[in-house]
Amino acid sequence: MQFDVRAMKPMDRYELLLGTVLPRPITIVTTLSGNGVLNAAPYSLFNVVSHDPPVIMIAVLPHLERRLKDTAANVFETREFVVNLVPRSMAAAMNITNIDAPAGTNELTLAGLDVTASKSVKPPRIATSPTAFECRLLTSLSFNSDQAVLFGEVITAFVSDHLVIDAARGVVDTPRLDLFGAMHAARWYCSTADRFEMVRPTWKQWMDEGRV
Repeated sequence: MQFDVRAMKPMDRYELLLGTVLPRPITIVTTLSGNGVLNAAPYSLFNVVSHDPPVIMIAVLPHLERRLKDTAANVFETREFVVNLVPRSMAAAMNITNIDAPAGTNELTLAGLDVTASKSVKPPRIATSPTAFECRLLTSLSFNSDQAVLFGEVITAFVSDHLVIDAARGVVDTPRLDLFGAMHAARWYCSTADRFEMVRPTWKQWMDEGRV
């Protein structure tokens, strides 16, 4: 079946796109408003988009009230944010931070998550997150006035000491991060424990094996 995506209702597009492009990594983004109010919200429309320069992208979809969500509004005001990766041990807390609480509610308090000071930016990082990236806004795209795609340059990366294999080369014990991914219907998730390995072939190997 082929879908005329442009003719679909926005939420039907949402179901189609997010029900097929997966699994998606999950972050809780922490930001501060211009007057210092802390905000935290989970996102699965995010990823690394460049390593030179080091850039992370977050897509902030419209608020139900058809306005910018606090995350985007805060980033545009302060140009800083922190990307906190979410392990399985924080899954329930992450889900609570997605609650439709009134403006000004501290979602981290509701979820029982503590924060600690960042090194390079004002928004704090979540203390129990095994990995956090302190970012400054590099540029952004807006498809409508109530949404934004934020591109942040990573200034400082935090990784829990026990997960670092080779600090000089940035090698991390990835399986022990115990992260999980977002799946479909805005409520299904998957573990990253089920893995398989494939070694990337080289052209020399291909030629030596007579495959051409």
